[in-house]
Amino acid sequence: MAWNDKRPLSPHLQHYKMPLTAYLSIAHRAAGIVNSAAIVLLVLLITSAAGSPSSYEFMAGIAGSWFGKLVLFGFTLTLYYHMANGIRHLFWDIGRGLDLEDAKKSGNVCLIAAGVLSLITWMVALAS
Repeated sequence: MAWNDKRPLSPHLQHYKMPLTAYLSIAHRAAGIVNSAAIVLLVLLITSAAGSPSSYEFMAGIAGSWFGKLVLFGFTLTLYYHMANGIRHLFWDIGRGLDLEDAKKSGNVCLIAAGVLSLITWMVALAS
């Protein structure tokens, strides 16, 4: 950049408040990565069931611990969020909900849906 260039600089991320849709976009990508890692863990759990009883007991013990349940809850939360946001993107693909206000509302709906569906899933799972 020239020393006499008077054009304004782009705002730095520390000075710029990203909109909710930007955070949700980042979260959608992160949820996809987390889901990929969680599926690997679920495959390990399933393959341990096909192996020896001691390997299954070890993996079931990890999955049944408080930390394992926390990881599984996080998996259900990211899974439902990724699904809800994917449905939101399908509506965007057909041209619906692209207005700024509609995008904010649908983003909030995605977050609420992910939380409520995760809680319902875990209440049913723990009740049985």
